[in-house]
Amino acid sequence: MLDKALIRERPERVRRSLARRQLPTSPVDDILALDSRWRAMITSLDAAKAERNRVSADFAKAKDQGPDALGKLREHSAALGERIKEQAREAGALEEQTAALLAQLPNILADDVPDGADDSANVQLRSSGKPPAFDFEAKPHWEIGERLGILDFERGVKLARSRFTVIAGAGARLNRALANFFLERNTAAGYQEINPPLLVNRDTVEATGHLSKFSDAMFAVEDGTLFLSPTSEVQLVNLHRAEILEADELPRRYTACTPCFRQEAGAAGKDTRGLIRQHQFDKVELVTICAPADAAALHEHIVRQAESLLQALGLPYRAVLLCSADTGFASQKTIDLEVWLPGQNAYREISSCSNCGDFQARRAMLRFRPEPKAKPEFAHTLNGSGLALGRTLVAILENFQRADGSVVIPDVLRPYMGGIEKISPERA
Repeated sequence: MLDKALIRERPERVRRSLARRQLPTSPVDDILALDSRWRAMITSLDAAKAERNRVSADFAKAKDQGPDALGKLREHSAALGERIKEQAREAGALEEQTAALLAQLPNILADDVPDGADDSANVQLRSSGKPPAFDFEAKPHWEIGERLGILDFERGVKLARSRFTVIAGAGARLNRALANFFLERNTAAGYQEINPPLLVNRDTVEATGHLSKFSDAMFAVEDGTLFLSPTSEVQLVNLHRAEILEADELPRRYTACTPCFRQEAGAAGKDTRGLIRQHQFDKVELVTICAPADAAALHEHIVRQAESLLQALGLPYRAVLLCSADTGFASQKTIDLEVWLPGQNAYREISSCSNCGDFQARRAMLRFRPEPKAKPEFAHTLNGSGLALGRTLVAILENFQRADGSVVIPDVLRPYMGGIEKISPERA
């Protein structure tokens, strides 16, 4: 959430960021108007309270002036009480309206985020590895997986509905191997492993900005009091909600592997085949909570950690800085890692690494003391996928496919696969 003082003092900065995101700037004017009315109401309320205090002091003097004077004072005091009650109610209503508008405003974009109306304006920062050259026509992962008997889309639909998949046999083992490999690499890099609840409450999803405009992307239970988590970023950021951390406790680095659940309501008709866009998928997440001065370097650390996983697997990828209109709601700056998929002849996102500044921390009241007994300040939060298991499975199937229909297992995963070097129809 943005600081109301920022909108009051630097409204043009907020308007510019909204315009760069291709969003209307009118909410800034609406918030300023509400804030002006609220401040006027608070001034009037304070004046009424001060007058009531003066009237209270006059009661002792009025005892010597007879019942008429006391009666008038009581009437005046009662009227003041009603006015204070009404003004307090109006001030509270104005505050609620302002908070509701603030909750819908996205984060302020970093200055080095490139301007652009869509993903065509994203900027490639670097690339690693060369796309494989096959002497046969590369197949998409859904064909490979079905032929190997490790991806069963029909049974996923039978058990749930479309965009749910059964991963079987060596495919399930490969999925588990990826989770173990990612978690071990992440913990070795200094991230503490967390096993959080999968159901989260409304305060938790609101704190990370995943509710607001995006509530249609989540599965709700118990009439909207609990939600199936769309990403463990939600739980990891909220571990310290409403806490004050000490400077020597930062940075806090966390990693978790959890199922994630998304309606993907805004993606109707896109990626309807295969594992790219599922309602349920597994993902290993990286989250860092830190002091503001360390955020930029630690954002790069998350990006490099996710890159190291792709490099270890031998998967070709590129790092892309997202443009203004493609940057997510809670993010100031996002770098995506896109893996090469031969079956689709395209790079596709496999990790999205974001610097959220104090945006989530303000919602979560997540603060730290720069030094002992100092006034608490808002921490900064960073997150990234390290990595999405389903999309990594897709990348392995497509990049390491062979003409005979088999798939070679990357060397680093073989210890987790019992030494299996490839998945073939007879060993799936």
